[in-house]
Amino acid sequence: MKVRFKVWLEKDELSLLSMGKYHLLKEIEKTGSIKKAAENLGLPYKKAHLQLKLLEERLGYKILKRERGKGTVLTEEGKKLLELYGEILKKFQRLAEELEEKFFHSSQGF
Repeated sequence: MKVRFKVWLEKDELSLLSMGKYHLLKEIEKTGSIKKAAENLGLPYKKAHLQLKLLEERLGYKILKRERGKGTVLTEEGKKLLELYGEILKKFQRLAEELEEKFFHSSQGF
């Protein structure tokens, strides 16, 4: 058996950042392009763009900066948000591994 989980950040009970948006932002950071990032993840550009716009509206600040000739980059706030979610995700992954080991792979478990 495996321990699985889903992690998302909320503000005022509205979803802000989930695994899908996290991967989208990581791809934008890597490619410097919303279009390329969306293509790499198999998302329509329009859907990706709308998700990012809604995320910025809910946050109340910009997480992306479009630079002519350079594409799209994460703002400092965007980088911090990505780092925060990444850290939270790592902690949940460690917890899942610990629980899995304790309950399913040890002599005490199933």
